[in-house]
Amino acid sequence: MSSAVQLLSEAAKSSGILNFILQSFNRSNAPKTALGLYLFYILFKYRDNSIGTRRVNLPGPRGLPFIGNLILMATTPMSQISQLHDRYHEKYGSTWTFTILGLGRTIMVNDPAVLEHVLKTNFWAYEKGPILRESMEDLLGHGIFGADGEHWKWQRKMASHIFNVKAFRDYTSNVFVQETNNVTDYLDAMSQKDAVVDIHDILLKFTLDSFGEVSFGQSFGCLQDPEKEVEFAAAFDRLNATVSERLFRGPWKVVELFNGVGKKVAKDKKIVVDFALDIIRTRRLHGYNKPQKDLLQLFMDLKDDNGEPLSDETLKDSILNFIIAGRDTTAQALSWMFYLMHRSSSDKNIVRKLQQEIDEVLGGELPTYESYKKMKYAEACLYEALRLYPSVPRNMKVCVEDDVLPNGVEIKKGEFFQWSSWTMGRDTAIWGPDAKEYKPERWLVGEKASPSKFPAFHAGPRTCLGQQFATIEAVTFMSLVFRRFKFELVDPDNEPGYGAGLTLPVANGLPIHVSRRDQDTKAI
Repeated sequence: MSSAVQLLSEAAKSSGILNFILQSFNRSNAPKTALGLYLFYILFKYRDNSIGTRRVNLPGPRGLPFIGNLILMATTPMSQISQLHDRYHEKYGSTWTFTILGLGRTIMVNDPAVLEHVLKTNFWAYEKGPILRESMEDLLGHGIFGADGEHWKWQRKMASHIFNVKAFRDYTSNVFVQETNNVTDYLDAMSQKDAVVDIHDILLKFTLDSFGEVSFGQSFGCLQDPEKEVEFAAAFDRLNATVSERLFRGPWKVVELFNGVGKKVAKDKKIVVDFALDIIRTRRLHGYNKPQKDLLQLFMDLKDDNGEPLSDETLKDSILNFIIAGRDTTAQALSWMFYLMHRSSSDKNIVRKLQQEIDEVLGGELPTYESYKKMKYAEACLYEALRLYPSVPRNMKVCVEDDVLPNGVEIKKGEFFQWSSWTMGRDTAIWGPDAKEYKPERWLVGEKASPSKFPAFHAGPRTCLGQQFATIEAVTFMSLVFRRFKFELVDPDNEPGYGAGLTLPVANGLPIHVSRRDQDTKAI
């Protein structure tokens, strides 16, 4: 208590109330007075920000004493976080801030120049950090997405070798054709029945089957019976939604103790982990004798820094990290592209131009890696959808050393830097007055958008290794599906809802009518 008295006395000298305070301490209630003044000081210091955070001269939503904006974030549905960011961007500009009890202060900046500074120029001053890593550990383990420093560098180097293997690239191209043909067979059957198809669900099954073949040398069999739920996929999706929500719910460990989510997480995690480990252990037992190596075998052939084979745990984490990148994001990007192309307000020439390019490039043949490189309009359709509906709509890093951003804003060690790819893609200051319009042509003229302007695949040293992988998969799917079928949304006038997760799923699917093109050029 004596130290508190000394501090208060020193502070009082500059405010002219020294005598009042000293007289108070001479009375018998001195300890109570000191405590009251201290509490008043704490209440004033954290009057609208979470405890332990500094005050900054930046705009942002007003918080409550000690807990900051915890209630705001806790009561905002996860499916509406991107829209919340959008509204505050309109209100406060490209830079604003908020605090959450248990998380601390976040500086939100949607500016390409600042993003390049954080993700590239001063890369090592920002990390994923322990809070983000711990919240996602049940899904991603110690894989590359949550890794930092030397551990990340090692995993990045290891994975980059794999994605640069030409044989692996050719192998994946063949897999994408094979799995897309399974989709076209299903769509053909549905078109004859005049049935409604949930294209979002079909795309998730397509990418999971494709990734199962590419990763483990075996399909999940989702497209053999599209109406049947795949236990692994369902558990994986639930985990995805839960770990994403943790980042915006403050002390999530306490919450999950009382709301029953913790038990559900444990059950889903066991399903996902057991599935991956079972495949790995089976491979170790029986070996691999196929001519082209899948992702798992390429990883199993690698050695760690000590020259030892990778452990089952490391292999499991690596595979699960790549599943969320290779399955969810591509399926969601294609789903939002289907919506944008076929909504009532869309330019009908977009689909016609896409089909024309497909017919001219393929000429009735199956797509290859070489034909993919010629399909510029198809790629533009995909990237334009990713601009407006990025598969990772928001992201964050923790600052590990004090820094000053290019816009002059100071960010301290331990504070979070966050950006919204969703908001940036709709910003007229970045993309021009037609920013909210779906116009694939914007990708065919002028300079190529920089990664800091279009961060759908991240930027800097952590740029997505699978960007080309995902683009080839998407363009292969588009080329085989759009040359055989035409589509019509069941509800072309209303935007679908957004699902919860680290990525951007369509909440309740995307029902669509499918029919054969009048001039069908069926794949040989």
